[in-house]
Amino acid sequence: MSNPVHPVLAALHVHPVKSLGGHAQGSAVVEPWGLAGDRRWMLVDTAGKVVTQRQHTRLALAGARPGADGGVRLSAPGREPLTVAVPDLVETITVALFRDKVEVVPADDAAHAWFSAYLGAEVRLVHLDEPAHRRPVDPAFALPGETVSLADGYPLLLTTRSSLDALNSLVAQGDHPDEGPLPMNRFRPNVVVSGTPPWAEDDWYRIAIGEVAFRVPKPCDRCVVTTTDQETAERGKEPLRTLARHRRVGSDLLFGQNLVPETTGTIRVGDPVRILE
Repeated sequence: MSNPVHPVLAALHVHPVKSLGGHAQGSAVVEPWGLAGDRRWMLVDTAGKVVTQRQHTRLALAGARPGADGGVRLSAPGREPLTVAVPDLVETITVALFRDKVEVVPADDAAHAWFSAYLGAEVRLVHLDEPAHRRPVDPAFALPGETVSLADGYPLLLTTRSSLDALNSLVAQGDHPDEGPLPMNRFRPNVVVSGTPPWAEDDWYRIAIGEVAFRVPKPCDRCVVTTTDQETAERGKEPLRTLARHRRVGSDLLFGQNLVPETTGTIRVGDPVRILE
């Protein structure tokens, strides 16, 4: 008889700048508002509204590696790499992250110019200096005092390899089979779990990764960013076409689960994943 498969943490990804390419890590510190260094930076336009791959698919080709003391090392096709330090807290500005108003600190002018030249549009790079107080989790799904970084809505995003395999099987049977199989980076998760049945995560309410416990408040509603090839910046129809047929709940197209830390600590690739509720 074969040994039973137990869920484990198969991969960890940090995205230092919102909507840029992710950075794979063997371990990460879990803070109350997300993984250390994850989505503490983002771009805004001249009106102070968030800029993501929704507007500029070429952001997929840009990367940001975590640097010393919270800074980042930026890279992009046709641009010289740039190291950006955490800005001094001289003053904050208010920006719009979807429906949220968030106080952030602008980076230096060199960072603004670097991104503006790359995108061909005037943008500014900003930093979330104080995640413990700046932005609460959606109150419809939050407990008192829970906060989030500059992620779309929740501190962490979890996906499973088996559910991606199941989704890719459905894509292969759909109208655009040539667009599959889709890689996991389309979904930009923080934690990827292996060793579960497909869609098992739909029934999780609390889990532990290693010694760190998490609430699972709601599934993740997917947007057009998932249709952007993260290697070419080209946009297609999948996976939204297939999710609309097989994973629709109301107007939401679901893949993955949002997580809110209940405790803090370090998680590592290979850690066991336990289903608490």
